[in-house]
Amino acid sequence: MTSSSYHLFDGFGIELEYMIVDKNTLHVKSIADELLKHELGSMGSDFENGMITWSNELVLHVIEIKSTRPEADLQSLEKAFAENVIRINKILEKWNAMLLPTAAHPFMNPFTDTKLWPHDNNDVYALYDKLFDSKGHGWSNLQSTHLNLPFHGDEEFAKLHAAIRLILPLLPALCASSPILDSCVSGMLDTRLKFYKTNQAKIPVLTGSVIPEEVYTFEDYKKTIYQPIEKAIAPHDAEQILDSVWVNSRGAIARFDRGSIEIRVMDIQECPAADLAIVNLVVETLKLFVSEKFISLGEQKQIKTDSLFNLFNRAIITGLTTRVEDATVLAAFGMKTSCTIKEIWQAMLLHMPDKTGYQGQWLKIIESILENGSLSERILHALEHDASLKNMETVYRRLSLCLQENKLFI
Repeated sequence: MTSSSYHLFDGFGIELEYMIVDKNTLHVKSIADELLKHELGSMGSDFENGMITWSNELVLHVIEIKSTRPEADLQSLEKAFAENVIRINKILEKWNAMLLPTAAHPFMNPFTDTKLWPHDNNDVYALYDKLFDSKGHGWSNLQSTHLNLPFHGDEEFAKLHAAIRLILPLLPALCASSPILDSCVSGMLDTRLKFYKTNQAKIPVLTGSVIPEEVYTFEDYKKTIYQPIEKAIAPHDAEQILDSVWVNSRGAIARFDRGSIEIRVMDIQECPAADLAIVNLVVETLKLFVSEKFISLGEQKQIKTDSLFNLFNRAIITGLTTRVEDATVLAAFGMKTSCTIKEIWQAMLLHMPDKTGYQGQWLKIIESILENGSLSERILHALEHDASLKNMETVYRRLSLCLQENKLFI
C-alpha cells in the first residue's frame, strides 16, 4: 500500500465522459482517436491541456475529459471543463460532429455501432471483449461522471469508505440521465446502472453488490475484495493481463496504490455546471459523515451492504420519490422517520456552507433538480409522451446545446 500525499478533501479528481455524434443524424461517430491525433500530432491516448486532460475510453465514440491532477478549486474546474467542451466541439466541426451529454445514447445499436479502441492498451480491451462481449449497452453505450477522493492511511480510508458507502444508494436518484435505450423508454430512470450491475455477471465477484463490502483497512480490503477477484479471473487470464485493482468494478473502488476512492455510480449530466454542482453536494455531504454529524463512525461501519443495495436497486427505478424505510440508513442522514430520497437531499442542503456567491449558483442547480426532477425525469417530461425517433432527436439536440453553453436543461 502506498499513501497519497493528499489528505481527506485536499483535492478532487473528476472525470466526465461524452459521446461524439454526427451533427445531422445524432448517430455515434467513432473518431475519438482522430480527435486526439488532431491535438497530439500523432496517435495517442492522452492530451494534456493544462488543468484538463482528454483521454480515450473503451470505445471510439466516447471521449473523457478529466482533471489532470487533483484540484481543490471546483469552481475553476467547472470553468475549465466548459472551455474544453467548446474547444472539442470546435475541432469536431471538421468531421461534422459534436459532443452529446447524458449517460446513454437513446437509439444507438451497440451490436452494430460499436468500434473498440484499437490502439495502445488494446490487449486489455480485447480480453474484456472476449470475456463479456463489450458491444452491449453496459459496455459501449454508457457515459458517467467519476469522482476521486483522496485518503492517507487506514484511518482516513475507514472514515471515507464508511461515508461513501452511505451516499452511493442516493446518487442515482439525483444523477439519473439514462431513461431511454434502443429508442424506447426503459421504465427506469437510471438504465445505465441496471447494466452496470449485470454486465460482468460471468464473474460476479468483480462488481459484487455494487455497494462495497463493510471493510475499513487495506488488509481487510485485500482479503475481502482483491484476493477473491484474483482467484476468479485467473482461469480467464492465462497471460496475466488483468489486475485485481483495476478490474474491481464496485460502485466505489479503492485505489490504495494512489490513495483514493473513486465513485462511479453518477450518470453524467447535461453540462459541467450540473456535474460540479452535484460533486460539490456530494463532497459536502461526505464531510458531514466524516465529522460524525449524525451518527458515529462506529455506527456508520455497522450499516449492512444488503440494506444499502436494496435502496440502490429501488432508486435506479423510482429516483427521488424512492422511500427510505431502513432505520439505520435514515439515522445516518439525521432523519427520524420514513421519507423519500428527495427529502433526504433537501435536508442535506440545510447543512451546506457558503450559500452565497458562486456556490450559490450550484445551490440553485441542486434546488432546480430537486424541484423539477433528475435529468432523466426532465428528458421524459420534454418528450411529452411522444417517444418517436424524431422527437427524441429534438430533445437530445437541446441537450447538446446545453452542453455547449454550460446551461441546465429545463
